[in-house]
Amino acid sequence: MGKLLHNRVNRDELRHLVQLETKPRTTLSFYAYTRLADPHAFRDAFYASLHELGVFGRIYVASEGVNAQISLPTEHMEAFRQYLDTIPFLRNIRLNIAVEDDGKSFFTLAIKVREKIVADGLDDAQFDVTDRGVHLSASAFNQLTDDPDTIVVDMRNYYESEVGHFEKAILPPMETFRDGLPMVAEMLSDAKEKHVVMYCTGGIRCEKASAYMKYRGYKNVYQLDGGIIEYARQAEKMGIPNKFLGKNFVFDERLGERISDDVVSTCHQCGKPSDDHTNCANDACHILFIQCPECKEKYHGCCTVECSDFSALSREERRIQRRQRVFNGSKYSKAKPGLLLNEK
Repeated sequence: MGKLLHNRVNRDELRHLVQLETKPRTTLSFYAYTRLADPHAFRDAFYASLHELGVFGRIYVASEGVNAQISLPTEHMEAFRQYLDTIPFLRNIRLNIAVEDDGKSFFTLAIKVREKIVADGLDDAQFDVTDRGVHLSASAFNQLTDDPDTIVVDMRNYYESEVGHFEKAILPPMETFRDGLPMVAEMLSDAKEKHVVMYCTGGIRCEKASAYMKYRGYKNVYQLDGGIIEYARQAEKMGIPNKFLGKNFVFDERLGERISDDVVSTCHQCGKPSDDHTNCANDACHILFIQCPECKEKYHGCCTVECSDFSALSREERRIQRRQRVFNGSKYSKAKPGLLLNEK
C-alpha cells in the first residue's frame, strides 16, 4: 500500500478526537520563499513525512515556496526540526511558536498546491521581489516607532486589526491582502520620504508588501521580523515594553491569541467591549463576527434571531428551507462593526 497523501476521516470525527487528546501539542507557523521545480511532488513527500509525525494544520505549497500553520505533538518537536533540516531551504528555519496555545488549533492535515503561498495579486515579474524592507527586531521596532514621524501600517485585513493592533498604527480597511497593497500605497502617497514600518501576523505578507512599497517609490521601508508572533515572544523574553494592544487574530480553531489585556473592539451585536471572534452557529450562515458571552448565550452562538431560530429547526426542515433563505453569511464572509447591530 502506498503512503497516505490525504486525510480520509470525517472532519467532525477528527475534531472530536482532538478534543479528547491528552498529550500536549505545540502550535507554530513558518514560511520560506524558494524556487520549487515540482510543487506537487514536494507536496506529496511533505504530507507523507508530516503525517508520520502527527502533524495537523494548513500548508500552502507553490513554485515560490511554502507557507505553513500547524500543530504537532510536543514530544515530536525535535524530530520535526530534524526533518525540516533535511530540506535545504527549510534548514534552520525560524518557527513562530504560538503565544497562547491549548493544542486544539487544528484537527487535520491539509497541504494544498497553489499558484502562490499568499494571494497577493501581484505580477512578480514587474518588480524585484527580493528587494525587501529592512527587518526589525522587537527592540528595533520599539525604538523606530518611538519617533512620532514614523508611520506604522497594519498589513492585515480589517477583521484581524479590529481586535488587536500596534499603538498609533494605520489600519487600512482592507478586506483582502490583494486589495490592501495598492490601497496602502495610495493612502501614504505623500509620505514616500518618511520611515514606513509594516507588520502582519507572522511576517510573510510583509515580505512582498515591503518590496512592493519600494517599487512604488517609498524610500525607507521596514518590516517587523517574524510579525506579531515573534514580536510578542521577543518582548516578553527581553522584558521590553509591549506596544501591541489586544489580540492577535489567527487562522485556526482558536481564532485569536491574547497579546495584551487591552480589549480594543466591541461586540457586533450589542456594542459592549469584546474581542472574541466566532462563526455563526447556523451552518447556512457561518459569518465570522465578534460576540460577547452575553450575546452568545442570548443568540445561541448565532449572529441574529433569524439564524438562531433556523438552527433550532429539525435537520430536514433546515435542508428544505436552506434553498430559499438568505442569511448574513450568504452576503458577507466577515462582519464589520455596525453590520449586526440592526439585525437582532
